[in-house]
Amino acid sequence: MPHYSEVHGSEDSNGQRLARLRMRRRWTQQRLATETGYSLASVKAFEQGRRSLDRPAVILPLCRALDCHPTEITGGPVVPPQSDQDGQDAVAGVAAVRRAILRHGRPTRPTELEVNEVDLQRLCERTDEANLQRASAAFSKASQTLPALLRDLQVAVEVCEGDQRRTAFGLLASAYECAMQYLYKLGYVSDATLATERVVWSAKETGDPLRALAAHWYEAGEFLSIGEHDEAGAIIDGALSELGAVKGRSPEAESLRGAFELKASLNYARAADGKAAERHWKRAGVIADRLGEDRNDFQLQFGPTNFAIWGVSLPVEMGKGRLAVERAGMVKLPGTYSPERRSHHFIDVGRAHFYNGQRDEALAAFLVAERLAPQATRIHAGVRETVGTMIRTQKRGQLAEFGIRLGVV
Repeated sequence: MPHYSEVHGSEDSNGQRLARLRMRRRWTQQRLATETGYSLASVKAFEQGRRSLDRPAVILPLCRALDCHPTEITGGPVVPPQSDQDGQDAVAGVAAVRRAILRHGRPTRPTELEVNEVDLQRLCERTDEANLQRASAAFSKASQTLPALLRDLQVAVEVCEGDQRRTAFGLLASAYECAMQYLYKLGYVSDATLATERVVWSAKETGDPLRALAAHWYEAGEFLSIGEHDEAGAIIDGALSELGAVKGRSPEAESLRGAFELKASLNYARAADGKAAERHWKRAGVIADRLGEDRNDFQLQFGPTNFAIWGVSLPVEMGKGRLAVERAGMVKLPGTYSPERRSHHFIDVGRAHFYNGQRDEALAAFLVAERLAPQATRIHAGVRETVGTMIRTQKRGQLAEFGIRLGVV
């Protein structure tokens, strides 16, 4: 069943969607300004597309006042232009991935051939490939990989026993994470939430305390994305407490601690508590220094590089463009870093330049992001809204061409 804005296309601006939501409640612009604490001039600028609605910290107060989901303002899922064949291929697999996720916990009723073909080594290789596609933001490939992989892993957890069953559940949790990211990036947020629940349930069945805790990183993100900062914080604090009780300081546990400290910093940034956000970011930095290397335990990519990247993204979350650009100048991305993560960094750099009024630099950063991960950049809600705002106020050359590829022109 489609939810929120999943029944609509993405041709409207965030401001136009905001205006419709306001009028649905029969509110004046002044009433919305009063309820949110924004000025009347700001509300008018939002609705007219002269001021970008690209940050959760800006959007969430509007959502609370209007009692709506953030995607009702940001739109979704993204409908790729007909000229974007990769984008079209990516969304073509959504229904099959959704069906596979819904079958979790149901009897698989496997055929004799499926039972005989359960091979954990091969399933591990296929799950690794799905994670590579995730790291490369190769959504069109993921749309073909995930349905069959999820089915085969669901069969495996049903027919395996003992340690093999626990191993199969670990692979299934990882595959569900791939599905969750695939659906979330394409804008199918309700389906992504369902996939996150499957991650948590599967991770518990592994019998690995760290694997189970890692799943809560994504669970916290679900609450964070809708502005439920207290609930997200409770999940994060609970995980950090459990990690603090772990005997010894294995690299895996330390990496996971660092990832949760970064998640805490993001939660505070979106709650407009800059001091707390900075405090948790610095705690993550201490852990990253102690590790001394970039790790990818549980696909969470934590280490000195990711700490530095978050040093840019957190100011962007709070609209502090100058600080973000200053820190970006000190970030050195290894060539081996995942294309998706590198692309996301340049998206943040572009948004930071936009906040500073440096539009040429913003466009240049977005184009770098597009070269690194075309699909991820073109469907990124913040990029689409920022570029749409730029086009509405200054339409020209390369910017207009980029807008066409995004589908916002």
